[in-house]
Amino acid sequence: MRRANCQISQSQAFDNSADKEQLDTRLRDTEAALQAATEWAQVTLNSIGDAVVTTDLACRITYLNRVAETLTGWLSADALGKPLAQVLKLIDGETRETAANPGQRAMDENRTVGLAMGCILIRKDGSQLQIEDSAAPIHDRDGRHQGAVIVFHDACHSLIHSSRLAYQAQHDVLTELPNRILLSERLSRAIGLAKRHRLQVALLYLDLDDFKTINDSLGHAVGDLLLRSVADRLNECVRNTDTVCRQGGDEFVVLLSEVEKPEDATRVAEKILTALAEPYHIYPHELHITASIGVSLYPDHGKDEPTLLNNADMAMYHAKQGGHNRYRLFSGEMDAIKMHNNILASQLHLALKADTLFLDFQPRVDIATGAMVSAEALVRWHNPTQGLMQPSAFLPVAEARGLMVPIGYWVLGETCRRLQAWRSEGGDIVPISVNMSVMQLRDKTLPVRVAEILGRTGLDARFLELEVSESSLMHLQTDDAIMTLAELSHMGIRIAIDDFGEGSASLKQLQCFPIDTVNLAPCFVYDMPENRGNALFNKSLINFVQNLSLRVNAKGVETLAQLDHLELQGCEGAQGFLFSKPLSASDFRALLGSDRLLARA
Repeated sequence: MRRANCQISQSQAFDNSADKEQLDTRLRDTEAALQAATEWAQVTLNSIGDAVVTTDLACRITYLNRVAETLTGWLSADALGKPLAQVLKLIDGETRETAANPGQRAMDENRTVGLAMGCILIRKDGSQLQIEDSAAPIHDRDGRHQGAVIVFHDACHSLIHSSRLAYQAQHDVLTELPNRILLSERLSRAIGLAKRHRLQVALLYLDLDDFKTINDSLGHAVGDLLLRSVADRLNECVRNTDTVCRQGGDEFVVLLSEVEKPEDATRVAEKILTALAEPYHIYPHELHITASIGVSLYPDHGKDEPTLLNNADMAMYHAKQGGHNRYRLFSGEMDAIKMHNNILASQLHLALKADTLFLDFQPRVDIATGAMVSAEALVRWHNPTQGLMQPSAFLPVAEARGLMVPIGYWVLGETCRRLQAWRSEGGDIVPISVNMSVMQLRDKTLPVRVAEILGRTGLDARFLELEVSESSLMHLQTDDAIMTLAELSHMGIRIAIDDFGEGSASLKQLQCFPIDTVNLAPCFVYDMPENRGNALFNKSLINFVQNLSLRVNAKGVETLAQLDHLELQGCEGAQGFLFSKPLSASDFRALLGSDRLLARA
C-alpha cells in the first residue's frame, strides 16, 4: 500500500510539473503576443497622420505618439506622468483665454467632445499652432473610466480649415457678403460672358447717406446691425446670378450680369433706393437711412474692372452732390469734371506751398450800437488759369482730396498773424472767427496745434473764435468733440455754432458743448419780413438760444427790414451785405482804425 501511495505521489508531481511548464509556456506566448500587439499598436499609432495622447484618470500623460511629440514639442519620455494641461496647453484663438481641458471634459461628460474651432496649441518652445479634432473617454471591460484619449492634427492642413480660410478671404466678416476679391473674379467672368453673348454688365456703386451720424451717435454695435440689414435688403433686390459686395465701411457694389439695356440697371437702382428707405427696426430704435448710387455699364463706360468701378464711384459722387436718395448714370461729362478737379487739386497743392491763398474779412456788428464787434475770415484763391475763385468752387475739391486740414491750418495761422501784426502797429483789433472743418475737429492734436500758432504769433486767445457748423457736430464722435472743444475753450478761445437751424443738433448737444455764440443760418433771415410764420419761428429760436446764455448772431442780413425784425426779436449781432461785403486785408485794416458805425450803412 505504501508503495502504491508513493507511486501516486510521484505521478501527481510529474503532472504538476507538466502543468507548470505548460502554464509558463502559455504566459510566455501571451507576453510575446502582448508585446507584439503593443509594438504593432505603437507602429500603427506612430504611422498615422494624427497626434494621439492618452491620460490616466488623473489626466496625467500616459502616452504620446510621434506626431504628438512633433506637434507639442515634448518627447514622450519627458511628458509621461505630467499633467495634460502642461503638455497640451490650449488657448482660445479669439479670446486668448485658456481653453477647457479636453481629456477632463471627455471623462466628465462621458462622451466624445470636439476641440473648439480656432483652438491654439502653445508648444513647448512657446510657438503657437492651430489644431482641431476630438477627445474621448477610455473604458475598461466593465465600462469604468480608465482615462482619456485626445486625437488632434494641425488645422492649417485640414480641408475644413482651408475651405474656411478661402471663404474668409473672399467674404466680408460682418455681412458675409462677397468682398472686393470675389467681386473682381465675378466681374471678370461676367465681362467675358457679356462679350460672347453681346450683352451688357452693370455696376452699381452705393454709399449710405449720413451713416456716420447713426454710427457715431448710437454706437458701432447699432451701426453694424444696420449694415447687416442693408446687406439683406440688397440681396432681396437682385437675382441669384447677381452679386452684392461690401466694398468697405458703408459702401456696397452690386454687379448685375447679363443686362440687356441701361434701363434694366436703373430699374434695379430705383428698387434699391425704395427698399433701403424703409424704416429699420433695431431695438430700441427705428432708424431711417437713404443711399446714393452711381451706375456704370460695360462696354459703354469701360471695358475693364478698374474703369467700370471708378466710373460707377464717380457717378455715385455726383448723385450724392445732387442730394440724398438718388442715383446717377455715368456720363462722359463726369469724366471731364473729374479731370478738371484733378487739375484744380494740383493747383491747390501748389497754392499751399507757394502761400498764394489769401483772406478777406467780413465785419459783424452789434445791432444795438451799430459798432463792429468781430469779423469772419474767409479764404480766397486767385487761380492761375481761372482767376479769382469763390470758396464754393474749390473747397469741395479740397475736401474730396484731403486738403481741408492743411488749408484750415493755413487760415488759422494767417488770421492770427494778421491780427497780431495790426495790434503791433498800435491799432485796435476785434475777434476774428475761423471756420473749422470736420477733418480738423477729428484731429486730436488740434488744441496743441492752435496753442502753437498762438504762441508763434503772440496773439491773445480771446481774439480768436472757432466756428463749427451744426451739421459738422453730427459727424463727430460726441465725447471726442466735447473734449477737443473744451480744451480750446479753456485756452480762452471762443466757440461758435455756425449755420444753426440747418442741421439737427439737439438741445442736449448744445448744452454739452462749450459754446459761446450761435450763428443763425441765412435761410432763416431771407424772407422773415414777408413770412410771419418764419418770423415767429425765428423769435422762438432766438429766445431758445438766449435761454442757454448764448449770444445770437444772424448771418445773411441784406435789408433794413430784415435788420428791424431781428432787432425786434432780440437778436444781438448781425452779418451781411447790408453792413459790408467781405473786405480785403488792407480795407479791413482801415475799417479797424475808423469809428464808422455799420448798422445803417
